[in-house]
Amino acid sequence: MTAAQENIPALMHDIGVAAKEAASKLASAPTAVKNAALLGAAASLRASKTELMAANAKDLTAGTEKGLSPALLDRLALNDERIEGMAKGLEDIAALEDPVGYVMAAWERPNGLQISRVRVPLGVIGVIYESRPNVTADAGALCLKSGNATILRGGSESFHSSSAIMECLAAGLAKAGLPEGAIQLVPTRDRAAVGEMLTMADTIDVIVPRGGKSLIERITAESKIPLFKHLEGICHTYIDASADVVLARKVTLNAKMRRTGICGATETLLIHPDVLDTHLSPIVDELVDAGCEVRGDDRARAADPRIVPASEEDWGTEYLDAIISVAVVDDVDAAIAHITKYGSEHTEAIITESEATAEAFLNRVGSAIVMLNASTQYADGGEFGMGAEIGISTGKLHARGPVGVEQLTSFKYIVRGNGQCRP
Repeated sequence: MTAAQENIPALMHDIGVAAKEAASKLASAPTAVKNAALLGAAASLRASKTELMAANAKDLTAGTEKGLSPALLDRLALNDERIEGMAKGLEDIAALEDPVGYVMAAWERPNGLQISRVRVPLGVIGVIYESRPNVTADAGALCLKSGNATILRGGSESFHSSSAIMECLAAGLAKAGLPEGAIQLVPTRDRAAVGEMLTMADTIDVIVPRGGKSLIERITAESKIPLFKHLEGICHTYIDASADVVLARKVTLNAKMRRTGICGATETLLIHPDVLDTHLSPIVDELVDAGCEVRGDDRARAADPRIVPASEEDWGTEYLDAIISVAVVDDVDAAIAHITKYGSEHTEAIITESEATAEAFLNRVGSAIVMLNASTQYADGGEFGMGAEIGISTGKLHARGPVGVEQLTSFKYIVRGNGQCRP
């Protein structure tokens, strides 16, 4: 074991202690102070474009040398538009209503006790994520707005980019007079830091893992702390018998190809046999022209010879690339059965003009997000009006779907009396 590895427990202990101390102050921090930190960080991001791009260039060079796929390099890349998007995201989060202290319900008992259920921060949130450096800004900002301290452990591929973004967040905290421990980035690429983080139940209240299947599986197996799991996005779009062909072409192309490397990208297209002859080839036209490889089952291949054979493995694969699988399903029941068997309970969409079929799909599909006549790429907290998100939770407890400021709170009961004693 190296000297650096021997110091990992001490390093993580100090980070955890600082976060817990900061959390106690953030829990009662005025909304205006938290917003000032967010706006200061946004201004710092805009003012630091040169430094951010230089740091990102180091990560992109290392990623290229490492052989990262074009889709993963795209997830990693920063440019003027994405930096502005991060800054705007912080401003959007600042503009959100503060969830802390919100009275969810209130009632009075016959004995005169007044009881209220009030939103409170979770405490310290650990976020473990891969590749996308913008998660550093989004996660730090969402936790701050919801009164939580956060410990961020980004992927090694985005180490320089995330560190530069962290400097901007720290500038915002300093400007608002909030403790440095409110948002911390683990300052090492050593994988031992992740293992240590998963044992820190004394200082971390919730872990949010965001990444590929192997990362999620490791964290699920090792964590001694509750999780909000952001599992892989094996998302489906189902083209129903009543689907409008123009709408189906437009939505499917966007759902697959707008950004292939995000978790909301459609990976499998399901199509009703009644529209195979009219809808599939026009959709394949759009996909192939955009550079997408199309794999399919025997019925899909019979309808369009450009489709190459799909294997059983394809139905459960998150490609994060310009590849899509196509399966012909006999009806909405078969579509739902396919999604239930192969999906990851992330996001599914149906393209249909039938109200009855739409309601059957929307009500019976068990995923965190279900959509009607819209691209699965809208599976995003910012697009939901939540400012941003830490991730899309595919679990079924507490937070589900986009995890924004409200989902990063719990609640407590406040009971007011005037001398009541229980008989």
